[in-house]
Amino acid sequence: MVVGPSLLLLRDSFGGSTAEGREGEDEEGGNGGEWVADFGVAQGQIDLGRIHSSLLHLFYLSFSARSSVYIKPVFQSDLQISEVEALQILNAASPANTAGNSNGNGALLCGAPTAWDMLHEEDSLRRITTSCTDLDHILGGGISCREVTEIGGVPGIGKTQFGIQLAINVQIPVDYGGLGGKAVYIDTEGSFMVERALQIAEGCVTDVMEDNHIQQTDPENIQANLHPDHFLANIFYFRICSYTEQIGLISYLEKFVSEHKDVKIVVIDSITFHFRQDFEDLALRTRVLSGMALKLMKLAQKFNLAVVLLNQVTTKYTEGSYQLTLALGDTWAHASTNRLILYWNGDERHAYIDKSPSLRSASAPFSITRKGIRNSASSCKRRKLM
Repeated sequence: MVVGPSLLLLRDSFGGSTAEGREGEDEEGGNGGEWVADFGVAQGQIDLGRIHSSLLHLFYLSFSARSSVYIKPVFQSDLQISEVEALQILNAASPANTAGNSNGNGALLCGAPTAWDMLHEEDSLRRITTSCTDLDHILGGGISCREVTEIGGVPGIGKTQFGIQLAINVQIPVDYGGLGGKAVYIDTEGSFMVERALQIAEGCVTDVMEDNHIQQTDPENIQANLHPDHFLANIFYFRICSYTEQIGLISYLEKFVSEHKDVKIVVIDSITFHFRQDFEDLALRTRVLSGMALKLMKLAQKFNLAVVLLNQVTTKYTEGSYQLTLALGDTWAHASTNRLILYWNGDERHAYIDKSPSLRSASAPFSITRKGIRNSASSCKRRKLM
Protein backbone atom coordinates (compact mmCIF):
# COMPACT_ATOMS: atom_id res chain seq x y z
CA MET A 1 0.00 0.00 0.00
CA VAL A 2 1.24 3.48 -0.87
CA VAL A 3 1.72 5.88 2.01
CA GLY A 4 -1.11 8.43 1.73
CA PRO A 5 -1.13 12.13 2.66
CA SER A 6 -2.80 11.28 5.97
CA LEU A 7 0.44 9.76 7.26
CA LEU A 8 2.34 12.88 6.32
CA LEU A 9 -0.38 14.85 8.11
CA LEU A 10 0.33 12.89 11.29
CA ARG A 11 4.03 13.52 10.96
CA ASP A 12 3.53 17.25 10.40
CA SER A 13 1.17 17.57 13.33
CA PHE A 14 3.80 16.15 15.68
CA GLY A 15 6.08 18.95 14.62
CA GLY A 16 8.63 16.47 13.33
CA SER A 17 8.91 18.31 10.04
CA THR A 18 7.23 21.28 8.45
CA ALA A 19 6.44 22.05 4.86
CA GLU A 20 9.81 23.77 4.56
CA GLY A 21 11.45 20.76 6.13
CA ARG A 22 9.91 18.44 3.57
CA GLU A 23 11.22 20.62 0.77
CA GLY A 24 14.66 20.30 2.31
CA GLU A 25 14.30 16.54 2.49
CA ASP A 26 13.31 16.40 -1.16
CA GLU A 27 16.31 18.45 -2.14
CA GLU A 28 18.60 16.21 -0.11
CA GLY A 29 16.96 13.10 -1.48
CA GLY A 30 15.35 12.09 1.81
CA ASN A 31 12.04 10.23 1.75
CA GLY A 32 11.01 10.31 5.41
CA GLY A 33 11.48 6.55 5.67
CA GLU A 34 12.62 6.65 9.30
CA TRP A 35 9.53 8.57 10.39
CA VAL A 36 7.21 6.30 8.39
CA ALA A 37 8.79 3.25 10.03
CA ASP A 38 7.78 4.64 13.41
CA PHE A 39 4.15 4.13 12.39
CA GLY A 40 4.59 0.51 11.42
CA VAL A 41 5.11 1.11 7.72
CA ALA A 42 7.76 -1.12 6.23
CA GLN A 43 8.13 -2.46 2.75
CA GLY A 44 4.84 -0.98 1.63
CA GLN A 45 2.82 -2.36 4.56
CA ILE A 46 0.73 -0.22 6.92
CA ASP A 47 -0.22 -1.15 10.46
CA LEU A 48 -3.61 0.57 10.88
CA GLY A 49 -3.61 -0.18 14.61
CA ARG A 50 -0.44 1.85 15.11
CA ILE A 51 -1.85 4.61 12.91
CA HIS A 52 -4.92 4.81 15.17
CA SER A 53 -2.66 4.92 18.22
CA SER A 54 -0.62 7.70 16.67
CA LEU A 55 -3.77 9.62 15.85
CA LEU A 56 -4.83 9.40 19.48
CA HIS A 57 -1.46 10.80 20.51
CA LEU A 58 -2.05 13.58 18.01
CA PHE A 59 -5.38 14.44 19.68
CA TYR A 60 -3.81 14.88 23.11
CA LEU A 61 -0.27 16.09 22.38
CA SER A 62 -0.42 18.26 19.28
CA PHE A 63 -3.28 20.70 19.67
CA SER A 64 -1.01 23.65 18.93
CA ALA A 65 -0.39 22.27 15.46
CA ARG A 66 -4.06 21.56 14.81
CA SER A 67 -4.66 24.84 13.02
CA SER A 68 -2.07 23.94 10.39
CA VAL A 69 -3.45 20.44 9.87
CA TYR A 70 -5.47 19.87 6.73
CA ILE A 71 -7.65 16.80 6.98
CA LYS A 72 -7.75 14.99 3.63
CA PRO A 73 -10.48 12.71 2.32
CA VAL A 74 -7.88 9.93 2.24
CA PHE A 75 -8.73 9.44 5.95
CA GLN A 76 -11.71 7.44 4.75
CA SER A 77 -9.46 4.80 3.22
CA ASP A 78 -6.55 4.86 5.67
CA LEU A 79 -8.34 5.35 9.00
CA GLN A 80 -11.92 4.45 8.10
CA ILE A 81 -13.27 7.84 9.24
CA SER A 82 -14.51 10.83 7.28
CA GLU A 83 -13.03 14.31 7.16
CA VAL A 84 -15.95 15.67 9.21
CA GLU A 85 -15.56 12.95 11.84
CA ALA A 86 -11.84 13.63 12.17
CA LEU A 87 -12.46 17.35 12.66
CA GLN A 88 -15.18 16.64 15.23
CA ILE A 89 -12.84 14.38 17.20
CA LEU A 90 -10.10 17.02 17.17
CA ASN A 91 -12.53 19.73 18.27
CA ALA A 92 -14.06 17.59 21.01
CA ALA A 93 -10.66 16.74 22.48
CA SER A 94 -9.22 20.24 22.24
CA PRO A 95 -8.53 21.87 25.64
CA ALA A 96 -9.31 25.22 24.06
CA ASN A 97 -12.90 24.09 23.58
CA THR A 98 -13.31 22.34 26.94
CA ALA A 99 -11.34 24.36 29.49
CA GLY A 100 -13.57 26.47 31.69
CA ASN A 101 -16.69 25.00 30.17
CA SER A 102 -19.21 24.45 32.95
CA ASN A 103 -22.16 23.17 30.92
CA GLY A 104 -21.02 19.58 30.72
CA ASN A 105 -19.43 19.76 27.28
CA GLY A 106 -15.94 19.85 28.78
CA ALA A 107 -16.22 16.50 30.54
CA LEU A 108 -13.92 14.78 28.05
CA LEU A 109 -10.71 16.38 29.28
CA CYS A 110 -11.69 18.45 32.31
CA GLY A 111 -13.57 15.87 34.36
CA ALA A 112 -17.32 15.62 34.86
CA PRO A 113 -19.83 16.97 37.39
CA THR A 114 -20.95 14.63 40.13
CA ALA A 115 -24.54 13.48 40.54
CA TRP A 116 -24.66 15.52 43.77
CA ASP A 117 -23.72 18.69 41.87
CA MET A 118 -26.32 17.92 39.23
CA LEU A 119 -29.01 17.44 41.89
CA HIS A 120 -28.29 20.81 43.46
CA GLU A 121 -28.26 22.44 40.05
CA GLU A 122 -31.64 20.94 39.15
CA ASP A 123 -33.13 22.00 42.48
CA SER A 124 -32.11 25.58 41.77
CA LEU A 125 -33.78 25.65 38.36
CA ARG A 126 -37.15 27.34 38.13
CA ARG A 127 -40.13 26.05 36.17
CA ILE A 128 -42.53 27.77 33.82
CA THR A 129 -46.10 27.68 35.07
CA THR A 130 -48.85 26.50 32.73
CA SER A 131 -51.45 28.69 34.53
CA CYS A 132 -53.33 25.50 35.44
CA THR A 133 -52.85 24.50 39.09
CA ASP A 134 -53.67 20.82 38.58
CA LEU A 135 -51.34 20.54 35.61
CA ASP A 136 -48.53 22.34 37.42
CA HIS A 137 -48.96 19.90 40.29
CA ILE A 138 -48.36 16.76 38.23
CA LEU A 139 -45.48 18.50 36.40
CA GLY A 140 -43.69 19.31 39.64
CA GLY A 141 -44.36 23.03 39.32
CA GLY A 142 -44.50 23.52 35.57
CA ILE A 143 -42.40 23.00 32.44
CA SER A 144 -38.79 22.36 33.39
CA CYS A 145 -35.81 24.23 32.00
CA ARG A 146 -32.77 22.35 30.63
CA GLU A 147 -35.14 19.72 29.24
CA VAL A 148 -37.01 19.03 26.01
CA THR A 149 -40.76 18.62 26.54
CA GLU A 150 -43.00 17.27 23.81
CA ILE A 151 -46.71 18.14 23.83
CA GLY A 152 -48.96 16.25 21.41
CA GLY A 153 -52.61 15.68 20.75
CA VAL A 154 -55.44 15.68 18.24
CA PRO A 155 -56.39 18.84 16.29
CA GLY A 156 -58.29 21.38 18.37
CA ILE A 157 -57.14 20.03 21.74
CA GLY A 158 -55.09 23.15 22.54
CA LYS A 159 -51.46 22.53 21.53
CA THR A 160 -50.90 25.99 20.10
CA GLN A 161 -52.70 27.49 23.10
CA PHE A 162 -50.14 25.78 25.31
CA GLY A 163 -47.28 27.09 23.21
CA ILE A 164 -48.49 30.69 23.36
CA GLN A 165 -49.31 30.41 27.07
CA LEU A 166 -45.78 29.23 27.90
CA ALA A 167 -44.25 31.97 25.71
CA ILE A 168 -46.20 34.52 27.79
CA ASN A 169 -45.72 32.94 31.23
CA VAL A 170 -41.95 32.67 30.88
CA GLN A 171 -41.90 36.48 31.00
CA ILE A 172 -43.49 36.80 34.45
CA PRO A 173 -40.91 38.72 36.52
CA VAL A 174 -38.81 36.82 39.03
CA ASP A 175 -40.24 38.91 41.88
CA TYR A 176 -43.69 37.59 41.00
CA GLY A 177 -42.71 33.93 40.75
CA GLY A 178 -41.64 33.75 37.11
CA LEU A 179 -38.39 33.54 35.18
CA GLY A 180 -38.35 37.06 33.74
CA GLY A 181 -37.18 35.73 30.39
CA LYS A 182 -38.03 36.00 26.72
CA ALA A 183 -39.36 33.47 24.24
CA VAL A 184 -38.56 32.14 20.77
CA TYR A 185 -41.63 30.94 18.88
CA ILE A 186 -41.00 28.91 15.71
CA ASP A 187 -44.20 28.58 13.68
CA THR A 188 -44.18 25.92 10.96
CA GLU A 189 -47.94 25.75 10.38
CA GLY A 190 -48.97 29.41 10.46
CA SER A 191 -51.14 28.80 13.53
CA PHE A 192 -49.69 31.57 15.73
CA MET A 193 -52.25 34.36 16.17
CA VAL A 194 -50.96 37.61 17.61
CA GLU A 195 -54.47 38.62 18.69
CA ARG A 196 -54.71 35.45 20.76
CA ALA A 197 -51.27 36.10 22.23
CA LEU A 198 -52.48 39.55 23.30
CA GLN A 199 -55.52 38.03 25.02
CA ILE A 200 -53.35 35.54 26.90
CA ALA A 201 -50.93 38.32 27.89
CA GLU A 202 -53.82 40.38 29.26
CA GLY A 203 -55.03 37.34 31.20
CA CYS A 204 -51.55 36.78 32.63
CA VAL A 205 -51.32 40.40 33.79
CA THR A 206 -54.76 40.13 35.40
CA ASP A 207 -53.81 36.98 37.29
CA VAL A 208 -50.58 38.50 38.57
CA MET A 209 -52.40 41.63 39.71
CA GLU A 210 -55.04 39.58 41.53
CA ASP A 211 -52.47 37.69 43.55
CA ASN A 212 -53.03 38.48 47.25
CA HIS A 213 -49.33 38.97 47.98
CA ILE A 214 -48.86 41.36 45.09
CA GLN A 215 -51.91 43.43 46.05
CA GLN A 216 -50.05 44.43 49.19
CA THR A 217 -47.28 46.09 47.16
CA ASP A 218 -47.41 49.12 44.88
CA PRO A 219 -50.10 48.27 42.26
CA GLU A 220 -49.30 51.25 40.03
CA ASN A 221 -45.66 50.26 39.71
CA ILE A 222 -46.63 46.65 39.00
CA GLN A 223 -49.10 47.68 36.31
CA ALA A 224 -46.43 49.81 34.64
CA ASN A 225 -44.01 46.85 34.52
CA LEU A 226 -46.62 44.31 33.47
CA HIS A 227 -48.10 45.69 30.29
CA PRO A 228 -49.46 43.26 27.67
CA ASP A 229 -47.55 45.06 24.91
CA HIS A 230 -44.30 44.29 26.71
CA PHE A 231 -45.11 40.57 26.63
CA LEU A 232 -45.62 40.64 22.87
CA ALA A 233 -42.38 42.58 22.37
CA ASN A 234 -40.44 39.80 24.12
CA ILE A 235 -41.54 37.00 21.78
CA PHE A 236 -39.13 36.41 18.89
CA TYR A 237 -41.27 34.97 16.10
CA PHE A 238 -39.93 32.86 13.21
CA ARG A 239 -42.19 31.68 10.39
CA ILE A 240 -40.86 28.49 8.74
CA CYS A 241 -42.18 27.39 5.33
CA SER A 242 -40.06 24.30 4.53
CA TYR A 243 -38.06 21.58 6.23
CA THR A 244 -34.83 23.10 4.89
CA GLU A 245 -35.65 26.40 6.62
CA GLN A 246 -36.46 24.48 9.79
CA ILE A 247 -33.12 22.64 9.76
CA GLY A 248 -31.26 25.87 9.06
CA LEU A 249 -33.02 27.80 11.83
CA ILE A 250 -32.42 25.13 14.46
CA SER A 251 -28.74 25.14 13.52
CA TYR A 252 -28.77 28.95 13.91
CA LEU A 253 -30.55 28.94 17.28
CA GLU A 254 -27.38 28.49 19.35
CA LYS A 255 -25.89 31.67 17.91
CA PHE A 256 -29.18 33.56 18.31
CA VAL A 257 -29.64 32.52 21.95
CA SER A 258 -26.01 33.32 22.75
CA GLU A 259 -26.76 36.87 21.58
CA HIS A 260 -30.09 36.97 23.49
CA LYS A 261 -29.19 35.30 26.76
CA ASP A 262 -32.50 36.24 28.38
CA VAL A 263 -34.35 33.74 26.17
CA LYS A 264 -35.70 31.05 28.50
CA ILE A 265 -37.97 29.02 26.23
CA VAL A 266 -38.02 27.84 22.62
CA VAL A 267 -41.40 26.68 21.27
CA ILE A 268 -41.63 24.82 17.95
CA ASP A 269 -45.20 24.63 16.63
CA SER A 270 -45.02 22.05 15.26
CA ILE A 271 -41.90 19.95 14.92
CA THR A 272 -43.83 17.60 12.64
CA PHE A 273 -45.52 19.56 9.88
CA HIS A 274 -42.92 19.76 7.11
CA PHE A 275 -41.38 16.37 7.81
CA ARG A 276 -44.69 14.58 7.30
CA GLN A 277 -45.26 16.14 3.89
CA ASP A 278 -41.92 16.70 2.17
CA PHE A 279 -39.94 13.55 3.02
CA GLU A 280 -40.26 10.30 1.11
CA ASP A 281 -37.03 8.69 2.40
CA LEU A 282 -38.04 7.69 5.94
CA ALA A 283 -34.52 6.56 6.87
CA LEU A 284 -33.13 9.96 5.89
CA ARG A 285 -35.96 11.67 7.75
CA THR A 286 -35.10 9.73 10.91
CA ARG A 287 -31.44 10.75 10.69
CA VAL A 288 -32.29 14.40 10.11
CA LEU A 289 -34.77 14.48 12.99
CA SER A 290 -32.28 12.77 15.30
CA GLY A 291 -29.71 15.43 14.48
CA MET A 292 -32.25 18.18 15.19
CA ALA A 293 -33.19 16.56 18.50
CA LEU A 294 -29.55 16.44 19.61
CA LYS A 295 -29.10 20.12 18.78
CA LEU A 296 -32.20 21.04 20.78
CA MET A 297 -31.09 18.97 23.78
CA LYS A 298 -27.70 20.65 23.71
CA LEU A 299 -29.35 24.07 23.43
CA ALA A 300 -31.58 23.42 26.46
CA GLN A 301 -28.69 22.29 28.64
CA LYS A 302 -26.16 24.87 27.52
CA PHE A 303 -28.40 27.91 28.04
CA ASN A 304 -30.63 26.61 30.89
CA LEU A 305 -33.81 27.07 28.89
CA ALA A 306 -36.89 24.99 28.14
CA VAL A 307 -37.52 23.53 24.69
CA VAL A 308 -41.17 22.71 23.96
CA LEU A 309 -42.00 20.69 20.84
CA LEU A 310 -45.62 20.52 19.70
CA ASN A 311 -46.46 17.35 17.80
CA GLN A 312 -49.37 16.04 15.75
CA VAL A 313 -50.99 12.62 15.90
CA THR A 314 -51.23 9.80 13.39
CA THR A 315 -52.71 6.30 13.25
CA LYS A 316 -50.76 3.17 14.07
CA TYR A 317 -51.87 -0.40 13.44
CA THR A 318 -51.46 -2.28 16.72
CA GLU A 319 -52.98 -5.56 17.92
CA GLY A 320 -55.44 -5.81 15.05
CA SER A 321 -56.75 -2.25 15.15
CA TYR A 322 -55.74 1.32 14.33
CA GLN A 323 -54.87 3.53 17.27
CA LEU A 324 -53.91 7.17 17.59
CA THR A 325 -50.29 7.87 18.43
CA LEU A 326 -47.95 10.83 18.18
CA ALA A 327 -46.38 11.36 14.78
CA LEU A 328 -42.81 10.67 13.58
CA GLY A 329 -42.61 7.09 14.82
CA ASP A 330 -41.14 5.21 17.75
CA THR A 331 -37.59 6.49 17.20
CA TRP A 332 -38.72 10.08 17.70
CA ALA A 333 -40.23 9.14 21.06
CA HIS A 334 -36.68 9.16 22.47
CA ALA A 335 -36.02 12.71 21.30
CA SER A 336 -37.71 14.42 24.27
CA THR A 337 -37.09 14.25 28.00
CA ASN A 338 -40.77 14.57 28.88
CA ARG A 339 -43.82 13.74 26.79
CA LEU A 340 -47.23 15.24 27.54
CA ILE A 341 -50.28 13.94 25.66
CA LEU A 342 -53.45 16.05 25.46
CA TYR A 343 -56.73 14.21 25.01
CA TRP A 344 -60.49 14.49 25.42
CA ASN A 345 -62.27 12.80 28.31
CA GLY A 346 -65.88 13.34 27.38
CA ASP A 347 -66.23 17.11 26.99
CA GLU A 348 -63.24 17.85 29.19
CA ARG A 349 -59.62 18.33 28.14
CA HIS A 350 -56.96 16.35 29.99
CA ALA A 351 -53.17 16.23 29.92
CA TYR A 352 -51.34 12.96 30.58
CA ILE A 353 -47.64 12.50 31.38
CA ASP A 354 -46.73 9.70 29.02
CA LYS A 355 -42.97 9.75 29.59
CA SER A 356 -40.63 11.39 32.08
CA PRO A 357 -37.49 10.27 33.95
CA SER A 358 -38.45 12.22 37.08
CA LEU A 359 -42.26 12.48 37.09
CA ARG A 360 -44.75 9.70 37.65
CA SER A 361 -47.44 9.06 35.06
CA ALA A 362 -50.50 11.11 35.94
CA SER A 363 -53.24 13.12 34.29
CA ALA A 364 -54.90 16.43 35.06
CA PRO A 365 -57.88 18.30 33.60
CA PHE A 366 -57.53 21.76 32.09
CA SER A 367 -59.66 24.19 30.16
CA ILE A 368 -59.08 26.86 27.52
CA THR A 369 -60.64 30.22 28.31
CA ARG A 370 -60.34 33.71 26.91
CA LYS A 371 -57.45 34.23 29.33
CA GLY A 372 -55.66 31.11 28.13
CA ILE A 373 -54.94 27.76 29.79
CA ARG A 374 -56.69 27.57 33.16
CA ASN A 375 -58.13 25.09 35.67
CA SER A 376 -61.07 23.08 34.40
CA ALA A 377 -64.57 23.99 35.51
CA SER A 378 -65.02 20.63 37.26
CA SER A 379 -61.80 21.14 39.16
CA CYS A 380 -62.94 24.56 40.36
CA LYS A 381 -66.23 23.07 41.54
CA ARG A 382 -64.41 20.41 43.54
CA ARG A 383 -62.29 23.07 45.25
CA LYS A 384 -65.38 25.07 46.22
CA LEU A 385 -67.00 21.99 47.73
CA MET A 386 -63.90 21.25 49.74
